[in-house]
Amino acid sequence: MSTPTKTFTIHEDWTVVILGFIIIGISLFIFLPEVPVFKWSTGTELLYDVFDFGNIKTLALQFLYLISIGTLGAFLIGKSVKYFLLGFPVVYILTVIALIIAGNTEVKGLNLEAVIFSLAIGLAIGNFFQLPDWFLSALSTEVFVKIGLVLLGTSVIFADILKAGSLGLIQALIVVLSVWYFAFWLCKKLKVDDELTMMISSAVSICGVSAAIATSGAIKGDSKKLSYVISIVLVTAIPMMIFMPMIAKYFNFPEEVTGAWLGGSIDTSGAVVASGSLVGETALKISTIVKFSQNVLLGIAAFAISVYWTYTHNKSAEAVESKPTLSVIWERFPKFVIGFIAASLLFSFVLSPEVRDGVKDSLKNLQGIWFALAFTSIGLETNFKDLLSNNSRKPLYAFLIAQLFNVIVTLIIAFLLFGK
Repeated sequence: MSTPTKTFTIHEDWTVVILGFIIIGISLFIFLPEVPVFKWSTGTELLYDVFDFGNIKTLALQFLYLISIGTLGAFLIGKSVKYFLLGFPVVYILTVIALIIAGNTEVKGLNLEAVIFSLAIGLAIGNFFQLPDWFLSALSTEVFVKIGLVLLGTSVIFADILKAGSLGLIQALIVVLSVWYFAFWLCKKLKVDDELTMMISSAVSICGVSAAIATSGAIKGDSKKLSYVISIVLVTAIPMMIFMPMIAKYFNFPEEVTGAWLGGSIDTSGAVVASGSLVGETALKISTIVKFSQNVLLGIAAFAISVYWTYTHNKSAEAVESKPTLSVIWERFPKFVIGFIAASLLFSFVLSPEVRDGVKDSLKNLQGIWFALAFTSIGLETNFKDLLSNNSRKPLYAFLIAQLFNVIVTLIIAFLLFGK
């Protein structure tokens, strides 16, 4: 009898670091992908600038470039390469439509970014049409977001990180501890079950989907409960990422404070990036650094949760055997953060300013495309009906109240730490 062959796979976060640095390496040493034109204000400009043959050729080359990187990623992670090759062209076309809509000068004047249109198009299709399971399984949302985040490291020069990083870490510690305990207490008051309590507390206080997944892993939680928490996280992140920048603009919050507020209270890295870019470059950098400071705490939090759960809930042999060690912290640590820091170190200390300036625009375009692809994918896989399928509304109320507490506490701390 033949033994089944073990397929070669790499952890998603390491794959993202590899792909990010392949993109950076190609830009530095092989060729610089051209930046397509999306800007237009009249029908004539749309026809002769955006739909110009040269620009269509640039978009086609960009498509081949992105699908090659994405296919390598699907292969390394162990996803179906066939399904990725079939699904990606659809996601790319929808994303290009979003980029063309966002390229209109009037739309730009309203400060609406491409990621919002990507999301809207994805949500419209995902909620009005029944998408096949193979297509949904081929979506690589987390991979797209994390590649974008590694590339974002190229624009964050290290002096900025040291300046905001220590403050970001202080903010992350205060926010994570206070919000986690508040959410935990609230869930207990509302008699939400223990597994959902742990997942909701971590998701709302640390970093959304990644925290919910890590917590579910640490407590060996029910996957249906996990998908319910993830649905709440994704759906609530949408209005937050749109309205929080508007509130900040209306009240004229300093950009640093706004960035720290968004990074500390919006739960998904992608939504933090989207909302930060709606405000400006400084807000984007600070929000990302604050979010990464929280991501860094994820490994420690998952470790603490798994210790707590092992000793209080589970006396089974399996749980006792898997009592966490330092290796569990490392295992839960979001490795793509290392890619972000490495890219930042490379562009801060190794490359000359001339080389940096030469590749800056092309890498910024690629970073934006990966984020836009991620948001098209989030829209396609977010189903509003999932939120209503859970019989009890208590976990939803607990999450929303804890999120409101999070938003208020984070704003106060952001003003204390980042207010000039």
